[in-house]
Amino acid sequence: MINKELDRNSSLGPTAPAWATLTATFFGIGKVRPGPGTWASAVTTLLWVLLAYRIPSASRALVIIALAALAILIGIPAATRVARASAAKDPQFVVIDEVAGQLIALIAVPLSWKTFLAGFILFRAFDIVKPPPVRQLEKLPEGAGIVLDDVAAGIYALAGMQILLHLGLLI
Repeated sequence: MINKELDRNSSLGPTAPAWATLTATFFGIGKVRPGPGTWASAVTTLLWVLLAYRIPSASRALVIIALAALAILIGIPAATRVARASAAKDPQFVVIDEVAGQLIALIAVPLSWKTFLAGFILFRAFDIVKPPPVRQLEKLPEGAGIVLDDVAAGIYALAGMQILLHLGLLI
């Protein structure tokens, strides 16, 4: 039986399907050096800025939640396939997890350069520091471990963002 997900004729070994590679690397952004995760977060923030101003304010929170859910639901199987093909537990070039986490950090924030910058910084900080239980989520198998730790970092960033907003520090 031929496995369509593995290219057995390749001299480099098995490869992930194109959809998984495009998704997991966020259309190649994961190949940008240095700091592919930071680049993915920055591009995600920029894309949200461009999109958010075109969405009615009453719908923005639902749209960004839907986008984050989509990144998670497609990202986990994509990250699994790419990690298997690369024989790495959490390849640096898999950045769909940063996309999901960064989107979560920006849920229900007012549109301003301060909130976008704060959301970006908070997410990157929590993604790098990985406070409990973020680091423990990395131990989940395959794509779930790759993606869900960044989802948790995004939730921490969202909480931090809401505290800053509540205190009036960003408006």
